[in-house]
Amino acid sequence: MVPHLKAESNSNVFACLSPISIGDIQQMDMSLSRLDCLFLAKIADQAERYHDVIAQLKDIINDHNAQLTIDERNLLSIAYKNLTATLRASWRTIDALQKKEALSSTRRQVKLMRVQKDRIERDLDKLCRDVVDLLEKQLIPAASDGEEKVFYSKMRGDYYRYLAELTRLNSQEELGKASLEAYKFAYRHALATLPPTHPTRLGLALNFAVYFHDIMRSPERACHLAKHAFDEAVAAAVADASTAMSNIEDALMILQLMKDDLILWRGEISKESAA
Repeated sequence: MVPHLKAESNSNVFACLSPISIGDIQQMDMSLSRLDCLFLAKIADQAERYHDVIAQLKDIINDHNAQLTIDERNLLSIAYKNLTATLRASWRTIDALQKKEALSSTRRQVKLMRVQKDRIERDLDKLCRDVVDLLEKQLIPAASDGEEKVFYSKMRGDYYRYLAELTRLNSQEELGKASLEAYKFAYRHALATLPPTHPTRLGLALNFAVYFHDIMRSPERACHLAKHAFDEAVAAAVADASTAMSNIEDALMILQLMKDDLILWRGEISKESAA
């Protein structure tokens, strides 16, 4: 069990430590068990050292078993998600600055902003391709049918979607198709194996709808998919209260996000119709 430490002191204590490499372990005449790797991954997660989390879980995948436990899988997903979210937020910040300062900036300043944006795009491209490669070659082939396969296939769709957003570095059409195929496979599998109220199925429906809105530029299709998933979940919850109580907090959070997006997208459709 990971020692319980105060959250405020956690990052201060661990952030200053150098990562423990396999070479360091070998020099100490130690071999890492699966539980050791998981322990180190949890410590790295508490210290917000997400590259270290990924490294430890890759050791588990390569040296022990490509089929991760739920605990291991969630750590891996969160680590990639946090790293990706930081890069995407940085990219949006630079993009907004470029637009805001376009008229007042010198040519050199515009060029420097472009250089920084390119650097972020390359980092994001590398990270997304890393997780897609891990999913396609190891995690999805080793996954059991049902929730595990849906979870990983949804991840594959998500990271192809992020790659498709980097239109200057990649072919958006090709990567958009790869994202669509991943989402379609995951959604078909979810419909066959998971109840409508399952958080993984709901999260997949939400992200698939975001794909239609952001990549396909079709708020109508996004609304159709999100509303269908929302209505199915509500109907299933009303029909079977015991099913509704399973993972209720996660399901309600996703349903609220879905509802918020539906309101936003319907507003966009109304504006287009009025124009």
